[in-house]
Amino acid sequence: MTPAGRRIVAAAEELFYNRGITAVGVDLIAEQSGVTKRTLYNQFGSKDHLVATYLAERDQRWRSLVRATVDTCERPVEAVTAPFDALRTWSETNTRGCAFINALAELPDPSHPAHRIAANQKLWLLNLFKELATAADCSDPATLATQLLLLHEGALATQPLPIDTLSETADLARALVRASERPHQ
Repeated sequence: MTPAGRRIVAAAEELFYNRGITAVGVDLIAEQSGVTKRTLYNQFGSKDHLVATYLAERDQRWRSLVRATVDTCERPVEAVTAPFDALRTWSETNTRGCAFINALAELPDPSHPAHRIAANQKLWLLNLFKELATAADCSDPATLATQLLLLHEGALATQPLPIDTLSETADLARALVRASERPHQ
């Protein structure tokens, strides 16, 4: 990506996340990034592709943080709830809730490229929970993964409220994992 392209994505990310995807037009993005609309369209082709690029880059950063957090866990059973620890770190600078939930709400058409990225981010997390639960030898990893995803998404959805739900949600997630641990002989 060119330096102008990176400036466009950075401006778009700030604007889309803080104001909403549908509330922000390409004129404002071009102005904030210091480029012309023509440059924006030459780089991304359309606002839809710019939104998809914004979400794809955000998704890559989120996945990297989650994987790094998983990698710090000493035991597989601790890794199952690592995404909740990553969420605490992520939430320090992302206080308006989940960009992917917001995108799914604003872009309900499943054929929209950004909708697909947002939906795939949620499916990735579900699959990661299942993979981690399987590696930890938890009973019924698929059900546990769904329960953990619901808790994780609930913590994200309540993030903009003036209450801290993340601590209790992480505790509940750890309790679910402990309850699903198989006794070892």
